[in-house]
Amino acid sequence: MRRCLSKTYTYKVLKRFAGKALHKYNMIQDGDRVLVGLSGGKDSLTLMWLLNERLSRIPIKYELFPVYIDPGFENGFRDELEEYCKNSGYDLKTELTDYGLRSHSSENRENPCFLCSMLRRKRLFELADSLGCSKLALGHHKDDIIETLFLNIFYSGEISAMSPSQTFFKNRFTVIRPLSFLDEETIIRFSAEQNFPEFINPCPSSRISKRQEIKDMLNGLYKKNRKIKGNIFRAMQHVNKEYLL
Repeated sequence: MRRCLSKTYTYKVLKRFAGKALHKYNMIQDGDRVLVGLSGGKDSLTLMWLLNERLSRIPIKYELFPVYIDPGFENGFRDELEEYCKNSGYDLKTELTDYGLRSHSSENRENPCFLCSMLRRKRLFELADSLGCSKLALGHHKDDIIETLFLNIFYSGEISAMSPSQTFFKNRFTVIRPLSFLDEETIIRFSAEQNFPEFINPCPSSRISKRQEIKDMLNGLYKKNRKIKGNIFRAMQHVNKEYLL
């Protein structure tokens, strides 16, 4: 028998911390049209589920427009994702591209993940514009934000990460990350409770990227001291500029 969501600890944690981020950054207002970037991973599936579920328990209304940008690899899961969304009552829009193939081709001298991500993000903004959406919701969580900080320090030579809410193009669009305060571990548990489908990522860089190297490094530190992750996350909110160059 499926457990009542309102009585599961994981659901309460998800609801609490996502709600905290949504309210602190005033991410969604009444009447908003929100494009939700679905990647097929546990993070974006949790985000879509949460934003859809909360409509039944909050006093404001907004519209959700889930979008999947297919990077064009063989053995992709676009059909399976479309079927899942149809069964869940989501009106998914999909678009087949060659972004993944171009990013891994000899013509690209950059990091394949960087180029693919840039192309997909650019297309999401274009689709948001065509759909009349002012908000673009992405499934990045606390671990993603911390990993991005170290990626930028190690490989870009700057101290920066991802903001829970950030405007672009003279405030035309706002990228929101409602899962910003949630640990990846909580999302993994929730995905298991919900029996979300597991789609196999066909990208050849999915397990050998620079981000994965950073993740492995950080997980090694977390195992030695459970306070490290929280301290890093708090440090990004308490920057002492007087002690920087």
